[in-house]
Order: sequence, then C-alpha cells, then structure tokens
Amino acid sequence: MAKPEFEFFDPKDLPWRQSSSVVGLNECILSEDPESGAITRFLKFEPGVSSEGVQIHDFWEELCIIDGSIYDLNLNETFSKGYYGCRPPGMKHGPWKSENGALLFECRYYSK
Repeated sequence: MAKPEFEFFDPKDLPWRQSSSVVGLNECILSEDPESGAITRFLKFEPGVSSEGVQIHDFWEELCIIDGSIYDLNLNETFSKGYYGCRPPGMKHGPWKSENGALLFECRYYSK
C-alpha cells in the first residue's frame, strides 16, 4: 500500500491528537502509508512543551517551521519560522523546548 492520492484539500477539518508520550506535542496526519511508515503531518508544540534527552530514529525526517520557534538545548540555538531541517536516520537531535509554541510541517520516510 502507498500513501493515498489526494488533490488539494483544506486540512482544517482533520483531527488533532497527542503525538507521543510528550504532553503538549500534537499531530494532524495529512497522509500516511501504514505499511512503510511514511507519514506527512503537522506538528503543534504547545507553549512550554519540551522533550527529554537526545532523539535518534531509523527514518528520514524533513521539517519546516511554519510558525513559532523551538529551542535546541544541546546546540543552544533557537530555530524559528521559515527554518528547514533534514535529518537522516541515526542523526542525533534535541532535546528541545518551545517556550511560546510552534507549528511544523514534517515528512517522515524510510529509504531502501
């Protein structure tokens, strides 16, 4: 199975849910392939949300900050609206926090 085919649509009516064990980090799934694990989503960081520890995963992750900002505690750097990131599998990142909240667009996929 692959991601479904969609023409342009307004995602405002799609549901939001808690993304992970991090309270205050929510996701709105735009499309996904349950077989491969590929996903495209919005991530909403509520004001004051933070992660614990460095993150490492086995998939590619591309992100663009649409609004707000996140602060990387390890890099001691703030990334804000318009910033883009591309993280290959195994890349260490975080921990992070978002004092005022943020909205990100994210694509996750696996390469063969």
